[in-house]
Amino acid sequence: MMRSPVPKGRVRVLNDASPQNRDYILYWMTSFRRAKSNFALDRAIELAKQMKRPLLVLEALRVGYEFANDRLHTFVLEGMHDNERAFQDSAVKYLPYVERKVGEGKGLMEALVKRACIVVGDDWPCFFVPKMQQALAARIDCRFEVVDSNGLYPMHDTPRVFTTAHSFRVHLQKVLPAHLMQFPTEHPLSRLELPTFDAPLPKQWKFGLDVAVADLPIDHSVPAVPIPGGSAAAEKRLAHFISKILPTYADSRNEPELDGTSALSPYLHFGHLSTHQVFTEVVGTEKWSVEKLGPSIGGAKEGWWQLSPHAEGYLDQLVTWRELSFNMTSHRPDDYRSLDELPDYARETIAKHAKDVRKVTYTLKQLEEGRTHDRLWNAAMGQLRETGWFHNYLRMLWGKKIYEWSKSAADALHAMEYLMGKYSIDGRDPISYSGYFWILGRYDRAWGPEREVFGTLRYMSSDNTAKKLDVKKYMDRFAPENGSLF
Repeated sequence: MMRSPVPKGRVRVLNDASPQNRDYILYWMTSFRRAKSNFALDRAIELAKQMKRPLLVLEALRVGYEFANDRLHTFVLEGMHDNERAFQDSAVKYLPYVERKVGEGKGLMEALVKRACIVVGDDWPCFFVPKMQQALAARIDCRFEVVDSNGLYPMHDTPRVFTTAHSFRVHLQKVLPAHLMQFPTEHPLSRLELPTFDAPLPKQWKFGLDVAVADLPIDHSVPAVPIPGGSAAAEKRLAHFISKILPTYADSRNEPELDGTSALSPYLHFGHLSTHQVFTEVVGTEKWSVEKLGPSIGGAKEGWWQLSPHAEGYLDQLVTWRELSFNMTSHRPDDYRSLDELPDYARETIAKHAKDVRKVTYTLKQLEEGRTHDRLWNAAMGQLRETGWFHNYLRMLWGKKIYEWSKSAADALHAMEYLMGKYSIDGRDPISYSGYFWILGRYDRAWGPEREVFGTLRYMSSDNTAKKLDVKKYMDRFAPENGSLF
Protein backbone atom coordinates (compact mmCIF):
# COMPACT_ATOMS: atom_id res chain seq x y z
CA MET A 1 0.00 0.00 0.00
CA MET A 2 1.44 3.38 -1.02
CA ARG A 3 1.63 5.96 1.75
CA SER A 4 2.23 9.66 1.28
CA PRO A 5 4.94 11.17 3.50
CA VAL A 6 3.66 13.26 6.38
CA PRO A 7 3.92 16.94 5.31
CA LYS A 8 7.02 18.59 6.75
CA GLY A 9 4.96 21.49 8.09
CA ARG A 10 3.25 19.12 10.50
CA VAL A 11 6.44 17.80 12.12
CA ARG A 12 8.44 19.61 14.82
CA VAL A 13 11.56 18.40 16.63
CA LEU A 14 11.60 19.21 20.36
CA ASN A 15 15.26 18.48 21.14
CA ASP A 16 18.72 18.36 19.60
CA ALA A 17 19.26 14.63 20.12
CA SER A 18 19.85 12.29 17.20
CA PRO A 19 17.97 9.09 16.34
CA GLN A 20 19.50 6.11 18.11
CA ASN A 21 20.25 2.62 16.80
CA ARG A 22 18.02 0.77 19.25
CA ASP A 23 15.04 -1.59 19.39
CA TYR A 24 11.87 0.23 18.26
CA ILE A 25 10.06 3.43 17.34
CA LEU A 26 7.96 4.74 20.23
CA TYR A 27 4.74 6.67 19.55
CA TRP A 28 3.47 8.39 22.71
CA MET A 29 -0.24 8.85 21.99
CA THR A 30 -1.60 11.66 24.20
CA SER A 31 -4.04 13.73 22.16
CA PHE A 32 -4.85 11.98 18.88
CA ARG A 33 -6.24 8.90 20.56
CA ARG A 34 -7.21 6.98 17.45
CA ALA A 35 -5.82 4.31 15.13
CA LYS A 36 -6.86 5.96 11.86
CA SER A 37 -6.66 9.31 10.05
CA ASN A 38 -3.81 10.34 12.33
CA PHE A 39 -0.72 12.09 10.98
CA ALA A 40 1.25 11.27 14.16
CA LEU A 41 0.61 7.54 13.72
CA ASP A 42 1.47 7.90 10.04
CA ARG A 43 4.80 9.50 10.96
CA ALA A 44 5.61 6.77 13.47
CA ILE A 45 4.86 4.10 10.85
CA GLU A 46 6.93 6.01 8.30
CA LEU A 47 9.93 6.01 10.66
CA ALA A 48 9.45 2.35 11.59
CA LYS A 49 9.54 1.40 7.91
CA GLN A 50 12.55 3.61 7.19
CA MET A 51 14.54 2.25 10.13
CA LYS A 52 13.17 -1.30 9.81
CA ARG A 53 12.11 -1.38 13.43
CA PRO A 54 8.96 -2.44 15.28
CA LEU A 55 6.50 0.24 16.37
CA LEU A 56 5.31 0.56 19.96
CA VAL A 57 2.33 2.80 20.74
CA LEU A 58 1.96 3.90 24.36
CA GLU A 59 -1.39 5.37 25.39
CA ALA A 60 -1.34 6.30 29.05
CA LEU A 61 -3.89 7.79 31.45
CA ARG A 62 -2.69 9.61 34.54
CA VAL A 63 -4.67 10.09 37.73
CA GLY A 64 -2.84 13.20 38.92
CA TYR A 65 -3.94 15.75 36.33
CA GLU A 66 -6.20 18.68 37.17
CA PHE A 67 -9.92 17.76 37.04
CA ALA A 68 -9.27 13.99 36.91
CA ASN A 69 -12.70 12.49 37.59
CA ASP A 70 -14.99 9.59 36.73
CA ARG A 71 -16.48 11.48 33.77
CA LEU A 72 -13.23 12.21 31.97
CA HIS A 73 -11.58 8.91 32.89
CA THR A 74 -14.52 6.85 31.67
CA PHE A 75 -14.64 8.68 28.35
CA VAL A 76 -10.90 8.21 27.76
CA LEU A 77 -10.95 4.56 28.85
CA GLU A 78 -13.75 3.78 26.41
CA GLY A 79 -11.50 5.16 23.70
CA MET A 80 -8.59 3.07 24.92
CA HIS A 81 -10.69 -0.08 24.68
CA ASP A 82 -11.52 0.85 21.08
CA ASN A 83 -7.83 1.34 20.35
CA GLU A 84 -6.93 -1.98 21.94
CA ARG A 85 -9.35 -3.67 19.55
CA ALA A 86 -8.08 -1.65 16.58
CA PHE A 87 -4.40 -2.50 17.17
CA GLN A 88 -5.04 -6.14 18.04
CA ASP A 89 -3.87 -8.40 15.19
CA SER A 90 -1.99 -5.48 13.58
CA ALA A 91 1.73 -5.09 13.02
CA VAL A 92 1.85 -2.42 15.76
CA LYS A 93 2.34 -3.20 19.45
CA TYR A 94 -0.24 -1.23 21.48
CA LEU A 95 0.57 -0.63 25.12
CA PRO A 96 -2.24 0.86 27.25
CA TYR A 97 -1.28 2.05 30.72
CA VAL A 98 -3.55 3.42 33.47
CA GLU A 99 -2.08 4.80 36.67
CA ARG A 100 -3.55 3.21 39.80
CA LYS A 101 -2.19 5.86 42.14
CA VAL A 102 -0.71 9.34 41.81
CA GLY A 103 2.86 9.23 40.57
CA GLU A 104 2.84 5.51 39.82
CA GLY A 105 3.72 6.17 36.18
CA LYS A 106 6.80 8.24 37.04
CA GLY A 107 9.78 7.00 35.08
CA LEU A 108 7.74 4.95 32.60
CA MET A 109 8.56 7.09 29.58
CA GLU A 110 12.27 7.17 30.40
CA ALA A 111 12.28 3.37 30.73
CA LEU A 112 10.65 2.94 27.33
CA VAL A 113 12.84 5.58 25.71
CA LYS A 114 16.00 3.69 26.72
CA ARG A 115 15.24 1.17 23.99
CA ALA A 116 13.71 3.62 21.48
CA CYS A 117 15.33 4.93 18.30
CA ILE A 118 12.98 7.94 18.06
CA VAL A 119 9.98 9.16 20.04
CA VAL A 120 6.96 10.52 18.19
CA GLY A 121 4.28 12.52 20.02
CA ASP A 122 1.09 14.47 19.38
CA ASP A 123 1.54 18.20 18.77
CA TRP A 124 -1.37 19.62 20.74
CA PRO A 125 -1.01 23.16 22.10
CA CYS A 126 -3.16 23.21 25.23
CA PHE A 127 -3.57 22.14 28.89
CA PHE A 128 -0.54 20.35 30.40
CA VAL A 129 0.50 18.47 27.24
CA PRO A 130 3.13 20.88 25.76
CA LYS A 131 5.03 21.35 29.03
CA MET A 132 4.93 17.61 29.72
CA GLN A 133 6.44 16.90 26.30
CA GLN A 134 9.06 19.63 26.59
CA ALA A 135 10.15 18.29 29.98
CA LEU A 136 10.62 14.80 28.53
CA ALA A 137 12.45 16.13 25.47
CA ALA A 138 15.02 17.82 27.71
CA ARG A 139 15.72 14.59 29.61
CA ILE A 140 16.08 11.98 26.87
CA ASP A 141 18.97 11.10 24.58
CA CYS A 142 17.06 10.36 21.37
CA ARG A 143 15.18 12.53 18.94
CA PHE A 144 11.66 13.57 19.97
CA GLU A 145 9.29 14.68 17.20
CA VAL A 146 5.75 15.93 17.64
CA VAL A 147 3.25 15.83 14.80
CA ASP A 148 0.24 18.08 14.18
CA SER A 149 -2.94 16.17 13.35
CA ASN A 150 -5.33 18.80 14.70
CA GLY A 151 -6.93 20.27 11.61
CA LEU A 152 -6.93 20.77 7.87
CA TYR A 153 -4.36 23.56 8.06
CA PRO A 154 -1.06 22.91 9.90
CA MET A 155 -1.16 25.26 12.87
CA HIS A 156 2.53 26.19 12.68
CA ASP A 157 2.20 27.18 9.02
CA THR A 158 0.19 30.24 10.03
CA PRO A 159 2.47 33.29 9.75
CA ARG A 160 0.99 35.18 12.71
CA VAL A 161 -1.80 35.35 15.28
CA PHE A 162 -5.06 36.22 13.58
CA THR A 163 -7.25 38.56 15.57
CA THR A 164 -10.58 38.02 13.83
CA ALA A 165 -12.37 35.14 12.13
CA HIS A 166 -12.68 37.29 9.01
CA SER A 167 -8.94 37.87 8.67
CA PHE A 168 -8.32 34.16 9.20
CA ARG A 169 -10.87 33.26 6.49
CA VAL A 170 -9.11 35.63 4.07
CA HIS A 171 -5.88 33.78 4.76
CA LEU A 172 -7.44 30.31 4.55
CA GLN A 173 -9.08 31.03 1.21
CA LYS A 174 -5.62 31.74 -0.21
CA VAL A 175 -3.58 28.90 1.31
CA LEU A 176 -5.88 26.06 2.36
CA PRO A 177 -6.42 24.44 -1.07
CA ALA A 178 -2.89 23.00 -1.12
CA HIS A 179 -3.50 21.29 2.22
CA LEU A 180 -6.74 19.71 1.04
CA MET A 181 -4.62 17.35 -1.02
CA GLN A 182 -2.66 16.15 2.04
CA PHE A 183 -4.76 13.90 4.24
CA PRO A 184 -3.63 11.32 6.81
CA THR A 185 -3.94 7.65 5.89
CA GLU A 186 -7.51 6.58 6.51
CA HIS A 187 -6.66 3.01 7.53
CA PRO A 188 -2.93 2.96 8.32
CA LEU A 189 -2.98 -0.50 9.95
CA SER A 190 -4.49 -2.23 6.94
CA ARG A 191 -2.01 -4.71 5.41
CA LEU A 192 0.80 -3.00 7.31
CA GLU A 193 4.01 -5.00 7.57
CA LEU A 194 6.61 -4.14 10.21
CA PRO A 195 9.21 -6.14 12.16
CA THR A 196 7.69 -8.03 15.09
CA PHE A 197 7.94 -6.37 18.48
CA ASP A 198 9.81 -8.69 20.85
CA ALA A 199 11.67 -6.28 23.14
CA PRO A 200 11.14 -6.85 26.88
CA LEU A 201 8.75 -4.46 28.60
CA PRO A 202 9.58 -2.77 31.89
CA LYS A 203 8.27 -4.95 34.73
CA GLN A 204 7.78 -2.10 37.19
CA TRP A 205 4.53 -0.97 35.55
CA LYS A 206 1.28 -2.90 35.06
CA PHE A 207 0.02 -2.52 31.51
CA GLY A 208 -3.52 -3.23 30.31
CA LEU A 209 -7.05 -1.97 30.85
CA ASP A 210 -8.12 -4.27 33.68
CA VAL A 211 -9.00 -1.39 35.97
CA ALA A 212 -12.15 -0.09 37.65
CA VAL A 213 -12.68 3.68 37.64
CA ALA A 214 -14.28 3.44 41.09
CA ASP A 215 -10.97 2.17 42.53
CA LEU A 216 -8.86 5.03 41.21
CA PRO A 217 -7.81 8.05 43.34
CA ILE A 218 -9.76 10.60 41.30
CA ASP A 219 -12.79 12.83 41.89
CA HIS A 220 -15.79 10.50 42.13
CA SER A 221 -18.27 13.36 42.62
CA VAL A 222 -18.46 13.97 38.85
CA PRO A 223 -20.09 10.85 37.39
CA ALA A 224 -19.73 9.36 33.95
CA VAL A 225 -22.27 10.54 31.38
CA PRO A 226 -24.41 8.79 28.75
CA ILE A 227 -22.24 10.18 25.91
CA PRO A 228 -19.93 7.25 25.13
CA GLY A 229 -16.26 7.76 24.34
CA GLY A 230 -14.14 6.14 21.67
CA SER A 231 -13.74 6.07 17.91
CA ALA A 232 -16.67 3.71 17.34
CA ALA A 233 -19.08 6.03 19.15
CA ALA A 234 -17.53 9.04 17.40
CA GLU A 235 -18.09 7.55 13.96
CA LYS A 236 -21.64 6.58 14.88
CA ARG A 237 -22.40 10.15 15.95
CA LEU A 238 -20.75 11.48 12.79
CA ALA A 239 -22.96 9.25 10.64
CA HIS A 240 -26.03 10.48 12.52
CA PHE A 241 -25.00 14.08 12.03
CA ILE A 242 -24.42 13.63 8.31
CA SER A 243 -27.71 11.83 7.62
CA LYS A 244 -30.10 13.49 10.09
CA ILE A 245 -28.78 16.92 11.09
CA LEU A 246 -26.57 18.38 8.36
CA PRO A 247 -29.46 18.66 5.82
CA THR A 248 -31.10 21.29 8.09
CA TYR A 249 -28.05 22.48 10.04
CA ALA A 250 -28.33 26.19 9.19
CA ASP A 251 -31.91 26.25 10.45
CA SER A 252 -31.54 24.10 13.57
CA ARG A 253 -28.06 24.71 14.98
CA ASN A 254 -29.07 27.50 17.37
CA GLU A 255 -32.15 25.78 18.82
CA PRO A 256 -31.45 24.20 22.23
CA GLU A 257 -34.56 22.02 22.10
CA LEU A 258 -33.46 20.33 18.86
CA ASP A 259 -30.73 17.82 18.14
CA GLY A 260 -29.40 20.37 15.69
CA THR A 261 -25.62 20.48 16.17
CA SER A 262 -22.92 17.97 15.39
CA ALA A 263 -22.09 17.32 19.09
CA LEU A 264 -18.73 16.04 17.85
CA SER A 265 -16.61 18.33 20.03
CA PRO A 266 -15.91 15.72 22.76
CA TYR A 267 -14.56 13.30 20.14
CA LEU A 268 -12.47 15.98 18.45
CA HIS A 269 -11.14 17.09 21.82
CA PHE A 270 -9.95 13.65 22.90
CA GLY A 271 -8.79 12.75 19.41
CA HIS A 272 -11.25 9.89 18.95
CA LEU A 273 -12.19 11.49 15.63
CA SER A 274 -10.18 13.62 13.21
CA THR A 275 -11.14 16.84 11.46
CA HIS A 276 -10.19 15.13 8.21
CA GLN A 277 -12.74 12.36 8.81
CA VAL A 278 -15.48 14.89 9.52
CA PHE A 279 -14.57 17.07 6.55
CA THR A 280 -14.54 14.07 4.18
CA GLU A 281 -18.03 13.02 5.27
CA VAL A 282 -19.47 16.54 5.09
CA VAL A 283 -18.25 17.31 1.58
CA GLY A 284 -18.98 13.77 0.45
CA THR A 285 -22.70 14.43 0.81
CA GLU A 286 -22.47 16.81 -2.17
CA LYS A 287 -19.90 14.92 -4.29
CA TRP A 288 -17.47 17.77 -3.75
CA SER A 289 -13.87 17.88 -4.92
CA VAL A 290 -11.14 20.45 -4.36
CA GLU A 291 -11.44 21.51 -8.01
CA LYS A 292 -14.85 22.99 -7.17
CA LEU A 293 -13.40 25.57 -4.79
CA GLY A 294 -14.24 29.09 -5.79
CA PRO A 295 -11.68 31.90 -5.89
CA SER A 296 -10.86 33.76 -2.69
CA ILE A 297 -13.88 35.89 -1.86
CA GLY A 298 -12.39 38.23 0.71
CA GLY A 299 -13.15 36.15 3.79
CA ALA A 300 -16.92 35.81 3.25
CA LYS A 301 -18.54 33.07 5.32
CA GLU A 302 -20.35 31.44 2.41
CA GLY A 303 -19.65 30.84 -1.26
CA TRP A 304 -16.02 29.80 -1.28
CA TRP A 305 -16.59 26.09 -0.72
CA GLN A 306 -19.30 25.97 -3.40
CA LEU A 307 -21.49 23.87 -1.11
CA SER A 308 -24.98 24.21 0.37
CA PRO A 309 -25.54 26.82 3.12
CA HIS A 310 -25.86 23.96 5.63
CA ALA A 311 -22.48 22.45 4.74
CA GLU A 312 -20.75 25.82 4.47
CA GLY A 313 -22.18 26.94 7.80
CA TYR A 314 -20.83 23.84 9.48
CA LEU A 315 -17.43 24.08 7.83
CA ASP A 316 -17.10 27.64 9.08
CA GLN A 317 -17.36 26.24 12.60
CA LEU A 318 -15.14 23.20 11.99
CA VAL A 319 -12.43 24.91 9.99
CA THR A 320 -12.50 28.68 10.60
CA TRP A 321 -13.42 28.92 14.26
CA ARG A 322 -11.85 25.70 15.49
CA GLU A 323 -8.57 26.22 13.69
CA LEU A 324 -8.49 29.90 14.66
CA SER A 325 -8.30 28.70 18.26
CA PHE A 326 -5.30 26.50 17.43
CA ASN A 327 -3.69 29.48 15.73
CA MET A 328 -3.76 31.42 19.01
CA THR A 329 -2.69 28.62 21.35
CA SER A 330 0.15 27.42 19.09
CA HIS A 331 1.61 30.89 18.54
CA ARG A 332 1.13 32.10 22.12
CA PRO A 333 1.64 28.97 24.26
CA ASP A 334 2.68 30.91 27.35
CA ASP A 335 0.01 33.61 27.40
CA TYR A 336 -3.08 32.55 25.42
CA ARG A 337 -4.80 32.42 28.84
CA SER A 338 -3.68 35.94 29.77
CA LEU A 339 -6.11 38.85 29.96
CA ASP A 340 -3.22 41.01 28.75
CA GLU A 341 -3.63 39.36 25.33
CA LEU A 342 -7.14 40.74 24.84
CA PRO A 343 -7.49 43.40 22.12
CA ASP A 344 -6.96 47.00 23.18
CA TYR A 345 -10.65 47.97 23.16
CA ALA A 346 -11.50 45.02 25.44
CA ARG A 347 -8.75 45.69 27.96
CA GLU A 348 -9.64 49.39 28.04
CA THR A 349 -13.37 48.90 28.53
CA ILE A 350 -12.87 46.17 31.15
CA ALA A 351 -10.53 48.49 33.08
CA LYS A 352 -12.90 51.44 32.73
CA HIS A 353 -15.84 49.48 34.14
CA ALA A 354 -13.95 47.35 36.67
CA LYS A 355 -15.46 49.25 39.60
CA ASP A 356 -19.03 49.31 38.28
CA VAL A 357 -21.52 48.01 40.81
CA ARG A 358 -22.73 44.51 39.94
CA LYS A 359 -26.45 44.18 40.65
CA VAL A 360 -25.81 40.63 41.79
CA THR A 361 -22.76 38.42 42.21
CA TYR A 362 -22.52 34.69 42.80
CA THR A 363 -19.91 32.49 44.37
CA LEU A 364 -18.28 29.73 42.36
CA LYS A 365 -20.23 27.17 44.40
CA GLN A 366 -23.54 28.89 43.59
CA LEU A 367 -22.67 28.91 39.91
CA GLU A 368 -21.58 25.28 40.03
CA GLU A 369 -24.86 24.23 41.60
CA GLY A 370 -26.96 26.37 39.25
CA ARG A 371 -28.38 28.47 42.07
CA THR A 372 -28.85 31.83 40.36
CA HIS A 373 -31.95 33.93 39.77
CA ASP A 374 -31.73 33.19 36.02
CA ARG A 375 -33.53 29.98 35.13
CA LEU A 376 -32.21 29.77 31.57
CA TRP A 377 -28.65 30.09 32.82
CA ASN A 378 -29.35 27.46 35.47
CA ALA A 379 -30.64 25.17 32.71
CA ALA A 380 -27.46 25.59 30.68
CA MET A 381 -25.37 24.82 33.76
CA GLY A 382 -27.66 21.91 34.51
CA GLN A 383 -27.12 20.44 31.06
CA LEU A 384 -23.36 20.78 31.46
CA ARG A 385 -23.37 19.25 34.92
CA GLU A 386 -25.68 16.38 33.95
CA THR A 387 -24.53 15.48 30.43
CA GLY A 388 -20.94 16.74 30.18
CA TRP A 389 -21.85 18.94 27.21
CA PHE A 390 -24.16 21.88 26.61
CA HIS A 391 -25.65 23.70 23.68
CA ASN A 392 -23.27 25.80 21.60
CA TYR A 393 -25.42 28.95 21.46
CA LEU A 394 -26.10 28.88 25.18
CA ARG A 395 -22.38 28.67 25.90
CA MET A 396 -22.12 32.28 24.79
CA LEU A 397 -24.95 33.38 27.10
CA TRP A 398 -23.51 31.23 29.91
CA GLY A 399 -20.16 33.01 29.71
CA LYS A 400 -21.61 36.50 29.33
CA LYS A 401 -23.70 36.08 32.47
CA ILE A 402 -20.74 34.74 34.43
CA TYR A 403 -18.87 37.92 33.48
CA GLU A 404 -21.84 40.05 34.50
CA TRP A 405 -22.08 38.31 37.90
CA SER A 406 -18.34 38.26 38.69
CA LYS A 407 -16.39 40.85 40.61
CA SER A 408 -13.70 40.99 37.93
CA ALA A 409 -12.76 39.66 34.52
CA ALA A 410 -10.13 37.47 36.21
CA ASP A 411 -12.81 35.93 38.44
CA ALA A 412 -15.04 35.32 35.43
CA LEU A 413 -12.23 33.63 33.52
CA HIS A 414 -11.40 31.43 36.50
CA ALA A 415 -15.07 30.40 36.88
CA MET A 416 -15.39 29.49 33.21
CA GLU A 417 -12.14 27.49 33.23
CA TYR A 418 -13.12 25.66 36.40
CA LEU A 419 -16.69 24.78 35.47
CA MET A 420 -15.82 23.64 31.96
CA GLY A 421 -12.67 21.88 33.09
CA LYS A 422 -14.49 19.92 35.77
CA TYR A 423 -17.76 19.04 34.04
CA SER A 424 -17.31 19.25 30.28
CA ILE A 425 -15.96 16.39 28.21
CA ASP A 426 -14.89 18.91 25.57
CA GLY A 427 -13.25 21.46 27.90
CA ARG A 428 -9.50 22.07 28.42
CA ASP A 429 -9.26 22.66 24.67
CA PRO A 430 -8.07 25.51 22.41
CA ILE A 431 -11.66 26.10 21.27
CA SER A 432 -12.74 26.32 24.93
CA TYR A 433 -10.27 29.15 25.47
CA SER A 434 -11.43 30.87 22.31
CA GLY A 435 -14.91 30.77 23.83
CA TYR A 436 -13.86 32.16 27.21
CA PHE A 437 -11.89 34.97 25.62
CA TRP A 438 -14.60 35.73 23.05
CA ILE A 439 -16.80 36.45 26.07
CA LEU A 440 -14.16 38.99 27.11
CA GLY A 441 -13.73 40.56 23.67
CA ARG A 442 -11.25 38.44 21.68
CA TYR A 443 -12.16 38.02 17.99
CA ASP A 444 -14.86 40.68 18.45
CA ARG A 445 -15.24 44.47 18.23
CA ALA A 446 -16.60 47.29 20.36
CA TRP A 447 -20.41 47.41 20.61
CA GLY A 448 -22.74 50.23 21.53
CA PRO A 449 -24.44 51.50 23.51
CA GLU A 450 -21.88 51.45 26.29
CA ARG A 451 -23.34 49.69 29.33
CA GLU A 452 -22.60 49.32 33.01
CA VAL A 453 -20.21 46.40 33.72
CA PHE A 454 -19.95 45.39 30.04
CA GLY A 455 -18.82 48.73 28.70
CA THR A 456 -18.43 48.16 24.95
CA LEU A 457 -18.14 44.35 25.21
CA ARG A 458 -20.91 42.52 23.37
CA TYR A 459 -23.93 42.13 25.64
CA MET A 460 -26.29 39.16 25.84
CA SER A 461 -29.33 38.60 28.02
CA SER A 462 -31.49 35.59 28.86
CA ASP A 463 -34.62 37.62 28.07
CA ASN A 464 -33.51 38.32 24.49
CA THR A 465 -32.29 34.75 24.04
CA ALA A 466 -35.68 33.39 25.13
CA LYS A 467 -37.41 35.66 22.63
CA LYS A 468 -35.25 34.38 19.75
CA LEU A 469 -35.17 30.69 20.64
CA ASP A 470 -37.54 28.05 21.98
CA VAL A 471 -36.30 27.32 25.49
CA LYS A 472 -39.33 26.35 27.63
CA LYS A 473 -38.89 22.59 27.25
CA TYR A 474 -35.16 23.01 27.64
CA MET A 475 -35.62 24.80 30.96
CA ASP A 476 -38.19 22.23 32.11
CA ARG A 477 -35.67 19.50 31.36
CA PHE A 478 -32.56 21.00 32.96
CA ALA A 479 -33.89 23.56 35.47
CA PRO A 480 -37.30 22.21 36.51
CA GLU A 481 -37.60 24.27 39.69
CA ASN A 482 -40.06 27.16 39.76
CA GLY A 483 -38.58 30.60 39.24
CA SER A 484 -38.36 33.54 36.94
CA LEU A 485 -36.60 33.44 33.61
CA PHE A 486 -34.20 36.18 34.59
